[in-house]
Amino acid sequence: MNPDEPLPDPLIPDALSRCYWEDMPLGTRWISQRRTITEADVSAFAGLSGDFNPLHVDDVYAAAGPFGRRVVHGLLVLAMATGLRQQMGVFYGVVKAFAEVKSWVFKRPVFIGDTITAVTTVIESRPTSKDTQGVVEQRVDVVNQDGEIVQTGVFVTLIATRPR
Repeated sequence: MNPDEPLPDPLIPDALSRCYWEDMPLGTRWISQRRTITEADVSAFAGLSGDFNPLHVDDVYAAAGPFGRRVVHGLLVLAMATGLRQQMGVFYGVVKAFAEVKSWVFKRPVFIGDTITAVTTVIESRPTSKDTQGVVEQRVDVVNQDGEIVQTGVFVTLIATRPR
């Protein structure tokens, strides 16, 4: 490597991993990296969202609650799932719009210290009236370290077609 060349930006995925609408047939599946949820994540999300529900931020209150301890904000887990998906590089630069989240279900509690992964499966793909994009519906399962689906639903996105 030429010492005068800048190092590649590690936050920009390799363009070869990017998938266009044509590259997303039914059944295509991607598995993200893992992420462990920390106390700092919960505190930051509470501050950002303003959601200081004691089930999330009060050890004493949460101990007497339905889960016996603090539970991570469900929307924080959903937000992390979107980030884990973006980090895969598949959707980098091709998502034209996030159109809808369908039937999102919070199946199990997530706790500080849990490790999650996002599993994405294409369940529908259709063209639009514009030849520069298509609609892709993806089932997204958020899976914990025990292999349990903790959240699941469908993301509907507009995906760019391959440049002509």
